[in-house]
Amino acid sequence: MGMSYAYGPAMDKKEAIALIHAAAERGITLFDTAEAYGPFTNEELLGEALQPLRDQVVIATKFGFDPANPHDPTRLNSRPEHIREVADASLQRLRTDHIDLFYQHRVDPNVPIEEVAGAVKQLIQAGKVRHFGLSEASPRTIRRAHAVQQVAAVQSEYSLWWREPEQELLPTLEELGIGFVPFSPLGRGFLTGAISADTKFTDNDFRNKVPRFDPEARRANQALADRLAEIATAKRATAAQICLAWLLAKKPWIVPIPGTTKLHRLTENLGGEILELTAEDIEDIEAATSNIAVQGDRYSPTLKQMVDRG
Repeated sequence: MGMSYAYGPAMDKKEAIALIHAAAERGITLFDTAEAYGPFTNEELLGEALQPLRDQVVIATKFGFDPANPHDPTRLNSRPEHIREVADASLQRLRTDHIDLFYQHRVDPNVPIEEVAGAVKQLIQAGKVRHFGLSEASPRTIRRAHAVQQVAAVQSEYSLWWREPEQELLPTLEELGIGFVPFSPLGRGFLTGAISADTKFTDNDFRNKVPRFDPEARRANQALADRLAEIATAKRATAAQICLAWLLAKKPWIVPIPGTTKLHRLTENLGGEILELTAEDIEDIEAATSNIAVQGDRYSPTLKQMVDRG
């Protein structure tokens, strides 16, 4: 997402393609995009970059927004006919004959989830889609969708500063045998220690509208970043690697998707996969961070309306 949208200016296309290729060369096989990223430009970028590697990678994309205004909660669109239109358009942009994982980007309250699951089921039967996913969906919605078409994966935010999924979502996924794909596993960059209260974001960086990134909230939340830095130093790792290793140690069916626009950050993130944390390490990390209250909502009021509560 960040290569094209949401975190400041889009990357130079040649540099972005080179970074995607570097990720694939280092063993990254899952690439996550959406029609809303840009809109459209991120799918086009990924399609061009991965076309020579198509049989070596898994591509996930998403439907469900009105691309003309992707962050207006009144402009969600998961009508079956629209899902089919999006699938065909995404296939063209991604330069492929199938989408490996097709997520509903946000639950549409105006379309029964059974109809959504049924539409994706038809796409799977037609060979255009391999697997069905949901994003920011409640356990109740997941169960209803799963009864119509097996849900392969659920994507939602999960990290050391947003652990709500542990309450109901993760137990539901474990019961149903559904994988979990945490986005923003590094707290949109904050948990890495690279952001402070004084950091200035570009005008088109969506973090400007996120309460958790208000300067006062960042100042209050610095205690969490500082604590992670201390833990990382003790483990001879970086804070980013601690965050990713923690997620990977929680469940074998959790696959975090950290984004980056820099090669050295890609290399750093990959180090989180080889960092081994013991059960005692996990307890220490959670004990050290759970008593620090995080300030600020993770979404703006508008985006918060899009989170399904079942």
